[in-house]
Parts: sequence; C-alpha cells; structure tokens
Amino acid sequence: MKLLEGKVALITGASRGIGKAVALTFAKHGAAVAFTYLRAADKAAQVEAEIAALGVKVKSYASDAASYAGAEALIQQVVADFGTIDILVNNAGITRDGLVLRMSEQQWDEVMDSNLKSAFNAIHAVAPLMMKKRAGVIINMTSVVGVKGNIGQVNYSASKAGMIGLTTSVAKEFGARGIRCNAIAPGFIVTEMTDATTDAQRKFWMDMVPMRRGGQPEEVANVALFLASDLASYVSGQVINCCGGLTP
Repeated sequence: MKLLEGKVALITGASRGIGKAVALTFAKHGAAVAFTYLRAADKAAQVEAEIAALGVKVKSYASDAASYAGAEALIQQVVADFGTIDILVNNAGITRDGLVLRMSEQQWDEVMDSNLKSAFNAIHAVAPLMMKKRAGVIINMTSVVGVKGNIGQVNYSASKAGMIGLTTSVAKEFGARGIRCNAIAPGFIVTEMTDATTDAQRKFWMDMVPMRRGGQPEEVANVALFLASDLASYVSGQVINCCGGLTP
C-alpha cells in the first residue's frame, strides 16, 4: 500500500543523509518529490535519478534555506512545477561545533540561520498555500541534543531546541486550518555528518544508546512517512524521538 499516493512533498537538504532517505521513502510510497540542496549538485543529480527510477515526478532545486527571499522564490517555483505542496519537511541543517568560550559569532549565526531560520522561512512561505487548501503537513527535523543538550554543540542544540518551540507553536496556530506540524528528534544516526566524528566520539554515543547501535537514515524516514501520511491524521504538535532509547 502506498501511503502518499497523489501527494507532493518538498524536502529541504535532501542530497544526502536523512533528507535523502526521506525523499526516497516518500517516493516509494507514491509522492512526487521536490527537494533542495545547497552545493552538492552532483549528489543531488544522483538522488534525482534514483527517485525518477521509482516512476514518480521529481525535481531538485539549488536553494539557500537561510534566505528569506530565497524560500519565497523556492515555494513559488515548486508550486509552478508541481501544482501544489502537500508536505513540507524542514531537514536542511549544518554543524559548527565548539565549546561556548571558543565559539565565534559566525559559528553561532551560521547554525542558527541554516537550522532554525531556514525552517521559519519555508513555513512562512508555504503556509498561505496550505491554509487556503485547509490541509497540509509540516515536519521539522530537530535532534535529541535539542531535547537534552550536548557539550560542544551549544549552537546546534539551541537551534534544534528552537525547532521544537517552532513546531509546537505552528501546530497551535495552524491546527484549525487542517495543517499538522510535528518534529522528529533523531539520535545518533549513521550519516556523512556522523562519519566526520572521531572514533572516541562515536563510541561515547554508542555506549549511551540502550540499543547499542547507531540508527539508519531509513529508520528516521519511516517516522517521517508515518507523520506525513493519514495514519497520523490526529497527531500534531508532537516531538517523536527516533534514538534507540537514548531519550525517554
């Protein structure tokens, strides 16, 4: 059974990792997929080819998620190309790790702009369309470190905690218009981002995970599939941890 047949999904930051897994999972369940990337045009082209092979409409867009005007232009272009947007997944994000006393203003601002402001930009741009239709799904990708914090990631943790506040507030504001908004908080997921960490850092995280393994991007994508589908028709304003038991 295809859970997203006839739907149009826009996923930000989907040239790799969790975003790519979400895009592919949605496509396998019948959704037409629009997705963004920032610089990795070659990887975006590969993802586009993989999705096209599944027999659904797909198009990638080079877009800076942190740009307010860029988000407005992106939404307009996706609607022109696909006719509508039923599902928005705010996945774009970066890390610029460092201890508080060593963190620069630039490190703070870059993470806040890419991780939190980008989600606001996209929601602000797509909201009028969804409100007019009185239907829509918004999924924000937060993190377990947005729930519990983490040493050396004060900017990332703060941006992801902000995503939780954004999610719950949007759910309250838009609920009467038939729009659902939820967040997913992945734990230690094996991606290119986590591959950049040291062996000691990976062991530290693995030892804290009750399931004693890192998660796969597809496991996060399955949670996104549930939230995007009618199976979650009465689920809104929630943060679902996908972390192997790391966060209760």
